[in-house]
Amino acid sequence: MREVFTGMEPKEIKCECLNGVYNEIANLLGVEAAVILHSAFRGQQINFPVSLFTAEFMRTQVTKEYNGHNIKYLATKYGYSEKWIRKMINGIKK
Repeated sequence: MREVFTGMEPKEIKCECLNGVYNEIANLLGVEAAVILHSAFRGQQINFPVSLFTAEFMRTQVTKEYNGHNIKYLATKYGYSEKWIRKMINGIKK
């Protein structure tokens, strides 16, 4: 995508002047981040997965950190259910 030139410095732009989600992004990350995201993705529909980490990464982490007694801790730490952690551990053991 081509960069959009507003003719304004990000320092000159106030969050409340930005439209919709750009306002939210600017409040969270700053106006400069909102302008960069607008330039890169404007007009596109973007969905953010619920899971931050890949399944492969999670398998590796759970394998490293599992001590035989810390399923509840791992579930809380990574935001998964205890059932999901047990399933992952059992899958790794097989």
